[in-house]
Parts: sequence; C-alpha cells; structure tokens
Amino acid sequence: MKNAARSRTSLPSQSAFTGFRFPPDVIMLAVRWYLRYGLSFRDIEELLAERGIAVDHVTVYRWVQRFTPLLVDAARFVRHSPGDRWFVDETYVKVNGVWRYVYRAVDQHGQVIDVLLSARRDAHAARRFFIRALSTLKVTPTEVVTDKAPVYPRVLDQLVPAAWHHVERYANNRIESDHSRLKHRLRPMRGLRTDRTAAIVITGLAFTQNVRRGHYELGTEAARLLRVATAFGELARAI
Repeated sequence: MKNAARSRTSLPSQSAFTGFRFPPDVIMLAVRWYLRYGLSFRDIEELLAERGIAVDHVTVYRWVQRFTPLLVDAARFVRHSPGDRWFVDETYVKVNGVWRYVYRAVDQHGQVIDVLLSARRDAHAARRFFIRALSTLKVTPTEVVTDKAPVYPRVLDQLVPAAWHHVERYANNRIESDHSRLKHRLRPMRGLRTDRTAAIVITGLAFTQNVRRGHYELGTEAARLLRVATAFGELARAI
C-alpha cells in the first residue's frame, strides 16, 4: 500500500492548483485548518493574516469547496477497507435555516464508512445511502446496527439480505457518539448555506477524521500529531 501511496503523490502533468494566485501549500493549509479544527472562514482569514498572508474569507470558502472533493477522490486508492460491522444512523443539521438529515455509518474500528445529506428521512434516502456505500467500497457487511426506524428492515432485506440486522437497545451508541463529534465541529463553522456546501463540508470532515485515525495509507511515516498535515501534503502532489 505504501508504494501505491507514493505512486499517487507524484506530481501530475496538470495540477489542480494551476491558475490560482496562491501557492498550493497556502491553499492546503487553509483547507486543512477548516476541515481539522472548529474554525470559521473568518477565523482562517485572521490566522493567515497573522502569518502575513492576505486572503479573503470568501476565497477560503471557495478553496474548501473546490479542493475537498479532489482530496477525497485522490485518497480513495489508499483507503483501508472498512470492517464488516456497520453502525448506521441519521442525525440532522441546519442548512440555511432548514433542517437536513445526514445519514452516517461507522465500522467497528471507528472508520466513517460514508455520509449522505438528504432533505428527507425516509426509505428512499436510506436506500440511496446503502447503495452508494456498498458500490463505492465493494464491501458487504455481515452485521448492520441501526435504531428501530421502520425503513431499515425493508432496505436491508433488499440490499444486504445476509447481514444480521441488530436493533438492540444501546447497540448503536458508537455512531451516536460519532454524531456528537460532527455537531461539535459544525457549530463554529457557520458556512452551511447550501446543500452542496453542507455535503462537501460533512464529507470533508469525515475524510479528515479517517485520516487522523489512520484509516488511509497516508502520512504513515509521520508522527501521529503530524499525520493529517503530512497526508494533505502528499495529496496536494497527487491532484
């Protein structure tokens, strides 16, 4: 896997940073700060200004929207396969004053399997979530833990009929605890103005959390506290 990571971090012939006024290390620093810490775009504008870098907070927002999907996509080749026990639940966030549902799943190792933003909490949304997770990761769980929402048994019977559907009380505490981390991170950001913005940010937060927990072959030779910074540097050379 390390060889695969190195092959993905060589400079591409056409960099995604071409045409941007600021160098890649400044852009990656801003994106990483936003996805790693509970900061707003204005916070990052101020932190960069303290380092002699004059960047408007709107520019930082555009960087996050532009580069987060590219980083996630570039890293998919060196992602560890998730475990076979999936803890699935939905939480909610406010996007431009309107409540939206966020379907999320983690495995028994704490890896965030996938996230999906939805305007509705229904069987269609649950099915979309599972179809995307199953097709993207090419892994079929042997156990799926959910709450007692009535939509899950029918969806799971259709998509993963061999999996044990576990709904015992408190069994889903793992994902509910992970929800609280997401809410804590989103609170100071104040940047969820559209569904697209929210989806990109929530996906980026899950990705950064997975990198930090060592679920990618990225930053493997760095000290634990430098893993995320090193991983973003490696990915910057891949995009």
